[in-house]
Amino acid sequence: MAAYVYSAEGVSDTAALAERLASLFRPGTVIALDGDLGAGKTTFSQAVAKAIGVPGIVNSPTFTIIKEYEGTQFPFYHMDVYRLSMEEADELGLDDYFYGEGVTLVEWASLIEELLPPERLSIYLEHLGGERRRLILRPSGEPYEAWCRELKESGLLQDDNEQED
Repeated sequence: MAAYVYSAEGVSDTAALAERLASLFRPGTVIALDGDLGAGKTTFSQAVAKAIGVPGIVNSPTFTIIKEYEGTQFPFYHMDVYRLSMEEADELGLDDYFYGEGVTLVEWASLIEELLPPERLSIYLEHLGGERRRLILRPSGEPYEAWCRELKESGLLQDDNEQED
């Protein structure tokens, strides 16, 4: 699977990638986020929500598991599955979200890997110290592969093997 890298020097860079990706979204988009605590998953999620027209404050649904928002472009389904077992996640009927009319963003997505749709954009956030982050994007299926190629051609992303530290 191809991997692409985005380097963020601060929160505004992370938000810029989220906004650029959001401009490509369509109904049924699934973004699978992972990374260490404090790596910026919620910050990324908030930037996505803002970019698709979700008004107000978007915070992590750590204890509610799923929060639904009405954006001006799409419904936004924000999930945090950190505290769920696979069995609990399976009982939630996540397919209704993944294959619905909205955009689904899952924090800690690797914990429910088997339940995620095969076509999705997986993003791993690495904390590099201070405000710096490295985001590793792994597209699975179209349109995600096309999005990453387009962002690479525009200079926003690099191939993983081209990345310099």
